Amino acid sequence: MKLLMPALVLASTVQAHYRFSKIIVDGVPEAKEWTAVRQTKNYQGNQGVTDVNSADMRCFQNRPGTSTATITAGGTLGFIAASAVTHFGPVQFYMAKVPESADINTWEPAGNVWFKAASIDAVKSDAGWTWPAYQKQTVEFVIPKHVPSGKYLVRVESIALHQAQSAGGAQIYLSCAQVEVTGGGSGTPSPLVAFPGAYKASDQGLLWSYYPVRTTYTAPGPKVWES
Repeated sequence: MKLLMPALVLASTVQAHYRFSKIIVDGVPEAKEWTAVRQTKNYQGNQGVTDVNSADMRCFQNRPGTSTATITAGGTLGFIAASAVTHFGPVQFYMAKVPESADINTWEPAGNVWFKAASIDAVKSDAGWTWPAYQKQTVEFVIPKHVPSGKYLVRVESIALHQAQSAGGAQIYLSCAQVEVTGGGSGTPSPLVAFPGAYKASDQGLLWSYYPVRTTYTAPGPKVWES
């Protein structure tokens, strides 16, 4: 029986982790994993990123992309979590426009190219804290109607706070999808930030206190672009 314990513990740990491997466009899910989503380094182990200074904070990429999905500005784009979002914390969505001269399959989103398109943040009530994305299999947002048409990387991140009592304890589960936005507008998304660079391990949005209980919480990073 003792020989089985490490395996049981490992299985339990892996099941608690997750990955975002498929997208859903206006209610229609992809049939296979890693189609429009670039395959991530956790495609087998489901682990998250804990070093916010790592280049893995961009797309956690294991291999280049192979496909691009199409969505109309104002449409709903979702990411499907293998199993579900099994840790509490915020879920955020960033977008980076791919230069017209670049190949979307291989473009590296380095530098100040990302803007925050949406955030599913904590909700505080008299009863305590709730996390709307917790235990959801699909997390979604609306592509801003005024975002310019073109090809984008869309980055989802789920920030797990269950071990985030000290700096470096947050686990970030992320993926990047390759999409082409049509029917867009003439907006200028801002502010633009870089990964790594947008977060510091000491950011209050990457820390969580069980006691004393937090009275406020704001997810890390810039404000959502109000298009």
